[in-house]
Amino acid sequence: MNPTDINFAYKIRHALNEYVDTLPPATMNRLAEARKAAMARKKNSESTVLAARTAAVGMSGAFLEQPFSWLGRFGVVAPLVLGVAMFVGMYHTAQQQRINELAEMDMAVLSDELTLLAYLDTGFNVYLAKRAE
Repeated sequence: MNPTDINFAYKIRHALNEYVDTLPPATMNRLAEARKAAMARKKNSESTVLAARTAAVGMSGAFLEQPFSWLGRFGVVAPLVLGVAMFVGMYHTAQQQRINELAEMDMAVLSDELTLLAYLDTGFNVYLAKRAE
C-alpha cells in the first residue's frame, strides 16, 4: 500500500467512526461481513507468506536455525586472537631492534677515541650521518 491509500483508508475509518451510531442495521451487517471477508483474505495471504518462508528455510537447510557450536565460535575468535598476537609480536620485534641499535651506537661511542665534547657539536651529527651512508 502506498501512503495515499493509507490516508484514504484512515479518512474512511474516521468518517465511519463518526457516524457509526446513525448507520442503519443493514449497513452495519454489510460492513461486518466485509470486515470478516477482508480478515479471511488477510489470514490466507499471511499463511501463504508463512508457508513460503518455511519452504525457503527448508531449502537452505537447518544451518541458519541452529545456534553457533563451540567450533563455530572458535572459528570467529581464533583469527582475532591470532591478529592481536601478531601485532604484539611485531611491536616487540620493533622495540628489540631499536634497543639493539641504541646499544650498538653506545658501544661505538664508548670504544671511539673522540672526546664526548665532539658528540655535542651540532656539525658532528652531519658528519655521522654522512659517515653512515
